[in-house]
Amino acid sequence: MRSIGICHYKVGGTDGVSLEIDKWKKVLEKMGYEVYLCAGSSGSEEGFLIEELYHHREDIERISKNAFFKFIDYANEIEFKEEIYELAKKIENALKSFIKKRSIDLIIVDNIWSIGANLPAAVALTEVVKDLGIPAIGHHHDFYWERVNNNAPTCGAAEGIIEHFLPPKNPLIKHVVINSLAQKELFTRKGIESIIVPNVFEFDGASWTQDEYNEDFRKAIGIKEKDIIVLQATRVVKRKGIELAIDFVKEVSRPKYTEKIKKKGLYNGKEFDDDSKIVLVMAGYSEDKTESYLNLLKKKVKEEGIEARYISDIIGASRGLRNGKKIYSLWDTYIFADLVTYPSLHEGWGNQFLEAIRARLPIVLFEYDVYKSDIKERGFDVISLGDKIMGRDGRGLVKIKHESLVESACRAVDYLTNAHLRAKMVEHNFDLGRRYYSLQALEDYLREIFSTH
Repeated sequence: MRSIGICHYKVGGTDGVSLEIDKWKKVLEKMGYEVYLCAGSSGSEEGFLIEELYHHREDIERISKNAFFKFIDYANEIEFKEEIYELAKKIENALKSFIKKRSIDLIIVDNIWSIGANLPAAVALTEVVKDLGIPAIGHHHDFYWERVNNNAPTCGAAEGIIEHFLPPKNPLIKHVVINSLAQKELFTRKGIESIIVPNVFEFDGASWTQDEYNEDFRKAIGIKEKDIIVLQATRVVKRKGIELAIDFVKEVSRPKYTEKIKKKGLYNGKEFDDDSKIVLVMAGYSEDKTESYLNLLKKKVKEEGIEARYISDIIGASRGLRNGKKIYSLWDTYIFADLVTYPSLHEGWGNQFLEAIRARLPIVLFEYDVYKSDIKERGFDVISLGDKIMGRDGRGLVKIKHESLVESACRAVDYLTNAHLRAKMVEHNFDLGRRYYSLQALEDYLREIFSTH
């Protein structure tokens, strides 16, 4: 086996799955394999494009809506199934062309067999494995039953497809999940055994640093040298709990904390004076076309009176130009950050957690379930927002105990003003990250998987 194809809805983005695909590709190539990407959208990456793989096409979104939310766009279930299988056949034929063109020996299928955002693609890939007898790895980052608004299948046709293809059972397919909770749930629901391969990151490369390209980043987003940047690097989706980042910034911006920062000065020797501000910088993009959640966050920012910047229009997976505008990489944002907020309510694992550790930054974190089950035991030092949601406000945004915000603000001030304490924390976390979640760790996992494939 020398040639591997990786299939996903899209590649070359800054979302967690795209970033993880990049890491798998890098490690597999280091192991001597030729790796080719296949997706509905390739972003900044080269890949074999199959338009019908993209999950945000109008027809694919319609199918997903009618399968999981409300069956309203089809006269009957027969018509619904016909559209799914017609699209599946198109995708199947294109996949076979990809496999033939690149002499693919193994397919790695990312999330298509688990999240259910493109049912025709799930059907097509299953048929390709069966027809060609090609081995596959189902790399499952998220499952459809983990959705915030977990809806049961809307009809018998949807239920049948979901049962048979999300994910499929086939001796040629090995299943990989990214946490122990998913492993247990997959076996309970489907009787499918799986291997855990956690998210990883490159810990051995050069540190991210300021250079000629990014030196104007603060100016570009309207932040002064003496301002404190609190970075929210995730996409803007409800399960990321970004309203808690707003609550945290509001709390730590209170005079009782800012006066301490002024008195002590910042960890990096800079002053924090009467003109300085603590600014929440949201670098991720909104996946919701209506931007309803983003708009709720903007309203909350305004009402709470905090400083915030929304910069997704100048952030990409890599540096470059977009419509004539200078684009900074996601990694550039970490270089200028003083703290990272990671208040996710639910995560399959947590890419931005590892990114913050790699950047040697303190993390303000809500203890989501997978963090508690799979990560916390490693001994990471974080600024905790607790693990309890106390309810929702009138806009449906989550709330936590005020005491948790007070405790997190107190700890944050320590790490913003005490260079020794800060260095001890971030180096401790970095060492743990390199030990357990490096690319070398991923290589060890993959060698074990391939040894029995």
